[in-house]
Amino acid sequence: MTKPIHNLFAGSTFVLMLAIPLICSQIQIGGRPVVLTITEVSPWTLRLTLHPLESGNPQPVMEEPILAPREWPSPQLEISDLTGLRSHALKSFALTIGADPLTVKISRSDGQPVQSLTIDSLTAAVKFVIGDGPVLGSGGGGRGFDRRGIFDDMSKGHRSGEYQIFGSRVPIPFLIGTQGWAIFVHRPYNAAIDLRREPGRIIPRPEPEIPKEEALPLDLFVISLDSPARAAAEYAAVTGMPVMPPKWALGYQQSHRTLSGPQEVLEDAATFRRKQLPCDVLIYLGTGYCPAGWNTGHGSLDFNPATFRRPQEILDRLHDMNFKIILHKNRAPVTLHGQFPEDVGPEAGEDHVANYWKRHLPALTMGVDGWWPDDGDNLPIDSRMTRHMIYFKGSLLARPDVRPWSLHRTGYAGMQRYGGWVWSGDVFSLWDTLTAHVPVGINFSLSASPFWGTDIGGFSPTKELTGELYVRWFQFAAFNPLFRSHGRMWYLRRPWGWNTGDLGPDEVVRRHAGTAAPDPAVVHNPAVEPICRQYMELRYRLLPYTYTITREACDTGMPLMRALWLHYPDDPQAVACGDAYLWGRDILVAPVTEPGASRRTVYLPHDIWYDFWGNRRYAGGETVTRYIDLATMPLFVRAGAIIPFGPVIQFVDQPTDEPIEISVYSGADGSFVLYEDDGVSLAHTKGKAAWTRFTWSDADRALTIEPDSRSDPGMPHTRAFRVRIIPGRDTQEVKYSGQKLVIRF
Repeated sequence: MTKPIHNLFAGSTFVLMLAIPLICSQIQIGGRPVVLTITEVSPWTLRLTLHPLESGNPQPVMEEPILAPREWPSPQLEISDLTGLRSHALKSFALTIGADPLTVKISRSDGQPVQSLTIDSLTAAVKFVIGDGPVLGSGGGGRGFDRRGIFDDMSKGHRSGEYQIFGSRVPIPFLIGTQGWAIFVHRPYNAAIDLRREPGRIIPRPEPEIPKEEALPLDLFVISLDSPARAAAEYAAVTGMPVMPPKWALGYQQSHRTLSGPQEVLEDAATFRRKQLPCDVLIYLGTGYCPAGWNTGHGSLDFNPATFRRPQEILDRLHDMNFKIILHKNRAPVTLHGQFPEDVGPEAGEDHVANYWKRHLPALTMGVDGWWPDDGDNLPIDSRMTRHMIYFKGSLLARPDVRPWSLHRTGYAGMQRYGGWVWSGDVFSLWDTLTAHVPVGINFSLSASPFWGTDIGGFSPTKELTGELYVRWFQFAAFNPLFRSHGRMWYLRRPWGWNTGDLGPDEVVRRHAGTAAPDPAVVHNPAVEPICRQYMELRYRLLPYTYTITREACDTGMPLMRALWLHYPDDPQAVACGDAYLWGRDILVAPVTEPGASRRTVYLPHDIWYDFWGNRRYAGGETVTRYIDLATMPLFVRAGAIIPFGPVIQFVDQPTDEPIEISVYSGADGSFVLYEDDGVSLAHTKGKAAWTRFTWSDADRALTIEPDSRSDPGMPHTRAFRVRIIPGRDTQEVKYSGQKLVIRF
């Protein structure tokens, strides 16, 4: 019988029993003698490794570039000969190990199982228990919220017949069983996942030319979940903690394609400021994927004089308008290798990281703020990780106290520690794509990195691209970590692009079945811009909240986009919900993904909830119907939530004297710790940040404001807050100076 995970695992300690067989025999996998080592990585994570023997010595597992650089503990158990059953006691786990076939059963002292693994003696394929609950994760792209019932060959890139809707596949072999287990496959790189029936299987697909894709060594991390948050914490502990992005990366990002010339670059930027449409980032595609981009061709790092004549002058003028500049770069060498810092000569080749990075320095010196490393589907995993590392460590070498930022189409486990973000690839402008991308984003956030997004409106236009589809996608993206509009026929990707009926340069690739220019009769839609403005302004007003949960992601691994399961594991409907998600802990987002929708049904988990737009109160544990118009994407806020709202600003660093509004959603006790730093430097890694704790007592109708213990006393704490109690109109303005303050209503 399925049990809620908080009952299944809470409060347990682990024990083990040992029974030594009288007769031993050498363990063999695929005709090769092996040694099984078992390591207790943490009280929640067990590492199981099969090392093939070479000349009598166990072959080591290369931990770079996937695992976090750390001092890994030594194995507690090594077995090379096995007959019958052995039971063994580690500090936190109970194991029963059997031979013929090799089986490892993992349980706890109270008898509750974690996992049971069986390794095929011929192929090293691993059978494991799926269970009755949804299985989540496995990286970016792919079908389904619940991955059960799927065979996934884990091939990367734009998979034929699939990428149009589900996006580029970024396969990461991290599976999360919502009944209380998770498995990360470190080695081999090349393995398929079969979840079509019980038991599930991990199937190595050896490529003898690539040692890291041979079936052996086999290296697995099995995680026991006392709570859903444990999955994020242990994955980050194994593969690396995310790093804090620059604050501007959380603002709106506008991408450009074919440019008519330098004047269009400047006029487009000026239009954002003239219309007062908030925007922080301007992104420019390279020439090759469009006839007139920022550079001179594929792989080039030279400015195109037809579009960026006098580039230093243009970059300076864009910076004067408070924009950050991101440039597209593709065609990285397949054999990228090496480390920073290294002083190597040309003889090391362009594929050495030091030489490859040197080519970026002229543009960086001019003031380019970040990079868009495109493509990479052809890169092996090590090279993909090396490319993420290049744009992080290379940028830090050039600007030691400035946070790097880069946007990739490919990646792998561990990329989060290099600050690379990933978008979902060249998807089609279809309602089915928008629908699929809600669970795609949730699963990526659970099992790859907290930092994900998609091209607003879909990259490749179709006849389904209308103002309505664009608006619904825009609303969804306002609650993605990456808030970027990009795609072919790029005039329609600007918030005001639907006012004119001008589609811009015709970039439809008609050999791609299903792509087409939008119907001219529907491209003029003046309703689009004001709705885009509404959600841009909401995104910027929520920056104090969003920046805080971004810091939480970097401290704990918990994503910004959260499956309901992460906070409601004993609510079966919440666990199975893949069409809505939580933005941080307290805001439930229900994207509208059907054309012509006038209502949206939403499941609200067991809590008290408020409709964000009208503050109507709902009891949780039921499905509600929210009537909507085009301007409304349903949002709900949990009772007890304390949400900080900033003023409407045009870019994240815009000075303002307006107070932060603290909205307290009454009906339950609650707390929130507001995080603030300079948004740019690495000072936060040395503790230079302000943490302000808000605590609401519902019975006393009192809000306490005080510094959190993590707050740096040297940071300025004098702040103006406007406290608002919801529902109702009770509002108080207070001056906070870093001393405990109690406000009563």
